Amino acid sequence: MSKYEQYKKDVVKYSQMMFAKGFTVGTGGNVSILVDGEDVIAITPSNREYMDLTPADICIVDFDMNVIEGKFNPSRETGLHIAVYKNRPDANAVVHSHPVYTSIFALTNKPLPALFDEVTISIGNITDIIPYALSGSDELVDHVKTKLSNRCNCYILQNHGALSIGQTIAKAFRNLELMEKSSQVYYQALATGEKPSTLPPEMSDILFQLMKAEQDIETDRKKNKTP
Repeated sequence: MSKYEQYKKDVVKYSQMMFAKGFTVGTGGNVSILVDGEDVIAITPSNREYMDLTPADICIVDFDMNVIEGKFNPSRETGLHIAVYKNRPDANAVVHSHPVYTSIFALTNKPLPALFDEVTISIGNITDIIPYALSGSDELVDHVKTKLSNRCNCYILQNHGALSIGQTIAKAFRNLELMEKSSQVYYQALATGEKPSTLPPEMSDILFQLMKAEQDIETDRKKNKTP
């Protein structure tokens, strides 16, 4: 059995959850998990139906894009996932999805402000727009890199979809759910014609600082290589 077996199982589990909850259709999107202590990720293969995936289908890829294990080609967005891990040391999982309401803001090119305290403390004080570039392109990877320094956990990919990250795959997936919930409510609030209220800036800043403190703990853990 592969030493990466549990990572593969988790990628399958959350990929199928992404599909089952309607956060993507067809074979769109991709899921990855960073292998603890290694510059290696487990990631979904390219163009494979999610509900048919097994752990044996999941690709193990190093940061130089070399396939260590896997019978299929890794996702064409593998470079994007690796860029996240290289530039956000607090991140251990990435979910790229195509949720409906978040995709509305991907088309209107409108970031999501801080709306709810329970969301802001998990995903940050803004869900910003990453400018459009072709899926799988180096240009898209470069655009993603420019936004990661804001230390938020969710992003909207212009004319494409959504990106969520987390310290665990469970948190990355929950962040996706929180982003889509906020997108749905914000869309419906805008549809009333009234101006939606946002969190007071001072409260948004406090919650964001708490989130970043949690990120720092994980970054330090990995830097010091503690279990």
